[in-house]
Amino acid sequence: MTQPPPARPLHSSQYRALVLGLLLLAYIFNFIDRTILSILGPAIRIELGLTSTRIGMLGGLYFALLYTLLGIPIARLAERHSRVNILTVSLVVWSAFTALCGMAGSFVTLALCRFGVGVGEAGCSPPAHSLISDYFPPHRRASALAIYGLGVPLGMMFGAAAGGWLAQTLGWRWAFVVVGLPGILLAVAFKLLVREPPRGHADQEMALAAGLLVEAPVPPAPWSIGHEAREIGSVVRALFGKWPVLHMALGITLVSFGLYGSGQFAPQYFVAAFGLDLTTVGLIIGLIGGVGAGIGTLAGGFLADRLARRNAAWYALTPAIGLALCTPLYILAYTQANWQVAAALLLLPGLFQYTYLGPTFGVVQNSVDVRRRATATAVLFLFLNLIALGGGPPFTGWVIDQLAGVRFIHADLGGVWSLIGGWLGGRVSDAADFAAACPGGVAPEGSDAGLVTACRTALADGTRGGLIVTFLFYAWASVHYFLAALGMARHLASRT
Repeated sequence: MTQPPPARPLHSSQYRALVLGLLLLAYIFNFIDRTILSILGPAIRIELGLTSTRIGMLGGLYFALLYTLLGIPIARLAERHSRVNILTVSLVVWSAFTALCGMAGSFVTLALCRFGVGVGEAGCSPPAHSLISDYFPPHRRASALAIYGLGVPLGMMFGAAAGGWLAQTLGWRWAFVVVGLPGILLAVAFKLLVREPPRGHADQEMALAAGLLVEAPVPPAPWSIGHEAREIGSVVRALFGKWPVLHMALGITLVSFGLYGSGQFAPQYFVAAFGLDLTTVGLIIGLIGGVGAGIGTLAGGFLADRLARRNAAWYALTPAIGLALCTPLYILAYTQANWQVAAALLLLPGLFQYTYLGPTFGVVQNSVDVRRRATATAVLFLFLNLIALGGGPPFTGWVIDQLAGVRFIHADLGGVWSLIGGWLGGRVSDAADFAAACPGGVAPEGSDAGLVTACRTALADGTRGGLIVTFLFYAWASVHYFLAALGMARHLASRT
């Protein structure tokens, strides 16, 4: 069955921009609520007496478990039901649990609230990616998804800047409340302003504009466990059974591992190494780092869409080159003895690192059928976040604890490279002694000056070393994006 061309487009360009803007706002709140724990971490760890490993668990695994496991069933709902309604409910849930984090009185209650944030945020990106794909045609999806992807750097930027100021002014508990509650108002606006588009509308509109007759949208098959399993299996094969898409998935997983791990502990580094207050740290991590990251996110999507007109391999080459360039820049910034120089250098690496977002999500959406797009994002996020979000912060926190233990016991070791080399070479590390002597990374009140200095130096050098180890995952991710370029043009041509 075919359908004739419509008299005019179903959605104006202004309305599409409004929808994309609201989705971007939702994703900004998503990342503010997800990552604000990193800027509040130094205050939380002191008040609750937590190790870096435990802070990493709160920022990573405890959030990621339900976030990733619930992503697929929510995405399957989004393939059949209103994606607008799912996003609205999700916004309310994660915003409310973020506010509740401010009432936590222990590690356990804070962990439970983080589980709740993960439950709500599971319903954000899968339906959002599907909505964007129905509003924007294939040749503009990397650009549109890059604009949506701005939620990552902008959310981190506002979360760090506002979170640091709020923690300094009102305390970390009220900071959670203040950033959580506005998301509920956004949910109301989203529900009132956004309409559910027909499935596959942008693809059909593009084909009809070219004078082609297209198949009418196929309604979803009756629900059954077998059908759902087959649909998920088809998406898994599309993502991991094709060489270019597989390596894009591996690349985004590795860069996210480094991003979540380093992002969790970058504020701790500036506090421990330079004695800065949380407001200043928030400005460094948020505003300075966020500017470069935001430009890089937009540039990656628009540049990839433009270069891909000549050769679709640029969807993979753009992030491959960017990640190869950002790795040494991050290491250079975090080995400076002066925080002003370090902060200035942080303007640069985000320009290159964040080029991966738009091209990767664009390729994923263009590699699956219309009623598998939310599922594709959820399957990718299941793989990505269990490894990256679940493992990145705990891994970096564990490395920091180990290196801090080495520095605390072996104060005679040289710089950060000597410290890392000594740890890898098998030096005895006693992180437990460091945690006992320096609870929360600081000397107990009333300690002598020698212990105060030893605790501060151990935490600063351990955090610097842990971050450098984590930055190496960006270089590893770059290799997979270069591999993804092999066969990318052929793969996307077959999908078209």
